[in-house]
Amino acid sequence: MTAMTTASLQLTRDPHGRLRLTALDGGVHEGVVPVRAFPLAAPMEGIALMGTDGRELAWIDRLDDLPEATRELLEAELASREFMPEIHRLRQVSTFATPSTWTVETDRGETRFILKGEEDIRRLGTTGLLISDRHGVQYLIRDLSRLDRISRRLLDRFM
Repeated sequence: MTAMTTASLQLTRDPHGRLRLTALDGGVHEGVVPVRAFPLAAPMEGIALMGTDGRELAWIDRLDDLPEATRELLEAELASREFMPEIHRLRQVSTFATPSTWTVETDRGETRFILKGEEDIRRLGTTGLLISDRHGVQYLIRDLSRLDRISRRLLDRFM
């Protein structure tokens, strides 16, 4: 692993749109992939920059410590790799037995998915849930208390 301070971190995109990391010694690493260490618990902390060989090239303690342009570049790259819609409201469930079809409002619009079984609903701490559909897409409920009463009542039937 190359120890780099956030000030020495030089990230750009190559002509193919992949991330390029330039080290202080002038070494260039093409095809760098950012990976969050704690994507749910601390999404803005602990980012590893991985090389094409799977080795860690650099570690970023906090995204907020980076210069704005570098932070925006990393956030855009992470967003393009991570797909975890956040559920804001449950509109309907087809049945209270599984499998069931759920219609939900997310931060990315309304969608429908099939819940195979209650075991596909996992608690995240005291307030959050992670729900996996039959295709493995994961949906996040960050804070149950923020859901409306109807959504909470529907969820209670599955927990």
